[in-house]
Amino acid sequence: MLFTSATHRISYDFIGPETGEVVAFAHALLADGGMWADQVPPLLQAGFRTLRIDMRGHGGSDAPDAVSTVSNLAQDVIELLDHLALPKVHLVGLSIGGVIGQAIAVRAPERLSSLVLSDTNAASAPNAKAIWAERTAIVQKANSPAPLAAGMMPRLLSARFQERRPVRWAEILATIEATRPQGVYAGAQALQNFDFTAQLPALQMPTLVLCGENDPGTPPSEAKKIAELVPGARYVEIPDALHFPNVEQAELYSNTLVSWCREARGR
Repeated sequence: MLFTSATHRISYDFIGPETGEVVAFAHALLADGGMWADQVPPLLQAGFRTLRIDMRGHGGSDAPDAVSTVSNLAQDVIELLDHLALPKVHLVGLSIGGVIGQAIAVRAPERLSSLVLSDTNAASAPNAKAIWAERTAIVQKANSPAPLAAGMMPRLLSARFQERRPVRWAEILATIEATRPQGVYAGAQALQNFDFTAQLPALQMPTLVLCGENDPGTPPSEAKKIAELVPGARYVEIPDALHFPNVEQAELYSNTLVSWCREARGR
């Protein structure tokens, strides 16, 4: 489905019983709503509705030419919630999706029944500008993110997962390669300058922080910092998982998420 905002079209998938509370998903950079495919069936079975949103320049969403900030990406989500007449959702964000989740929690806390932050940071890395300048230069030269894929995959999913679920591995790889360069640029711009460290202690919504045990990019130490900053937040570490624990350990991640949403239901 498509929603046309003031600047671009936003692609989303919204399914489930009309009476169910909504679990909205914000995906990682160079991914799309398909990265949450394993979480949708258990949530539907538990009576929830699921809303998967493609970030600017990812999946079926357009990317406006203007510079994109974390605030812009959060506004895209809020505008879609307004369009769908959804006053509150359980928001699940992974990596840059978790950054978007923090932005919404700070800017519009009344829109969240609960918040799940997975494999993400509270602030930009000190060397973020240099890292993303190098990566976007590679994308610009090839007019494609495909050259980044080989270096990314071993950080997202383990070799054991590739052996166990080669088709799913190939799907994740294909999504990276198919992402439009404008989507990479939008995410790279947003990730270079954000810091929610000072605002997190003021959050009041139920918050769950998840992280893959072996995540090399946003390690458990960073996730634990977020859990320590948010009052009453719960931290759960997903064993034997890298940056995409929802894919690598899908059953455990999904069970944890369903249990959390049931506990937070109606708050």
